[in-house]
Amino acid sequence: MPKKFTGENTKAVAARARKTSAKESQQAQKKKEEEDQYWKDDDKHILRKLQRKEDQEKKKQSVADKKAEIKALLEQESASVKKCAKAPAPPKITRAQISEHGNVEAKPIKKDKIETHLDVPLEENINRILPTAEEAHTIVDAIALLSTRDEEIDKHPEKRMKAAYTAYEQRQLILLKEKHPTLRLSQLKQMIFKDWQKSPENPLNQ
Repeated sequence: MPKKFTGENTKAVAARARKTSAKESQQAQKKKEEEDQYWKDDDKHILRKLQRKEDQEKKKQSVADKKAEIKALLEQESASVKKCAKAPAPPKITRAQISEHGNVEAKPIKKDKIETHLDVPLEENINRILPTAEEAHTIVDAIALLSTRDEEIDKHPEKRMKAAYTAYEQRQLILLKEKHPTLRLSQLKQMIFKDWQKSPENPLNQ
């Protein structure tokens, strides 16, 4: 019979210890990864919000920088303007100097004069001198003077009839509306037309 080992196998114990430690380290690593994954912020909306916030801050910063730059430029310009010496005031002139200056007459500069149509004297209009039988002061008078034809007799009074009737109707309509306020417009127009037939304003009655 083989001998029984009363003590433990050191190699087996060491191997078991290595396995358990490796298993524990793997579990710890896995747990850490899970925790990191849990706490990791992958939400796109939140990322966008953060990005927008950063952009706004950048814009604000750029605006503030521009304002500071403009302010610095204005201060620099105002300082340079103050440094510039004021223009000297013109010297005061006494009344005596003004009167002396006024007495001195400037000599006229002689220039060769060019003759124009303005220098030539105007000739009298011959048409005004010659006596005329008739004079026209308006266009209508001139046309009447120049026209040799006798005025044509109005052979077509019906051509003027529409305009004359419209004018007559407008005048009479106002009067009849006051006299007969209860009548309709068509009735009033019928009455006006009847009166028009006998009216002396009608070209056919002339």
